[in-house]
Amino acid sequence: MLETAQTLVLGGTGKSGRRLVQRLRAVNRPVRVGSTTGTARFDWTDPATWAAALDGISAVFVVYSPDVAMPEAPEVIGAFAEQAVAAGARRLVMLSGQRAEVGMDSERRLQDSGAEWTILRVAWFDQNFDEGFLRDDVRAGRVALPVGAVGEAFIDADDIADVAATVLTEPRHSGAIYELTGPRLLTFADAVAEIGAASGRDIRFVEVPPDAYAATLTAQGRSAAEIEQSIYLFTKLMDGRNARVEHGVRKILGREPRDFRDYAGAAAATGVWSAN
Repeated sequence: MLETAQTLVLGGTGKSGRRLVQRLRAVNRPVRVGSTTGTARFDWTDPATWAAALDGISAVFVVYSPDVAMPEAPEVIGAFAEQAVAAGARRLVMLSGQRAEVGMDSERRLQDSGAEWTILRVAWFDQNFDEGFLRDDVRAGRVALPVGAVGEAFIDADDIADVAATVLTEPRHSGAIYELTGPRLLTFADAVAEIGAASGRDIRFVEVPPDAYAATLTAQGRSAAEIEQSIYLFTKLMDGRNARVEHGVRKILGREPRDFRDYAGAAAATGVWSAN
């Protein structure tokens, strides 16, 4: 185990970050929650917030919002990583996406910082359906997205948190890149069908053109920047390049990742997808 030292968890109130904070605290590792609403205010768009969040920190779980594959991400992540190392952080663990050119540029900027680093490349979160932006659509019985029959090995945020806690507290993972996915490929239509079966409801998936999806987001009051980001992620990155199952969870934790069907059953049992 690495010596006890304070860890900054960026996105520490989000899906993976919140779970990671719980795991680190369970083993008595001091944690600082970095987010726009966390104990340490941190905003990727406001570098003035970075210094206070990094003060006294030895390790950082780096989660870039909205996504490491966004065009501005490499420059911002590189600047943050350099500042983190200058402030005394020795260990950087970054949550990355699956293979995309811009995301890999972001990874390289982190790797060049001089810190001990580990990269976690993850598939789409299961929890986007019950804790994220798709929850209300699932409740309404219709999930409409500009994506076709592309396979995705959806992964559970609890598996990501278990892996992150392990690599942050064990020295043997320095310099490693791990690909983390769930155990099987599903299309978005498959995933929605499994949610419908688990919740006992008729929930439909509909593929829609990007302009129609943009119009829906506009009607929901989303900003132009948010709409652009969403369209980019679905139309540029969901092209089949990541339609594969990887075994990083098994390699690090010695067990299989949680299956989407098990996730859907547990989430449905909470009533989160009950019709409004």
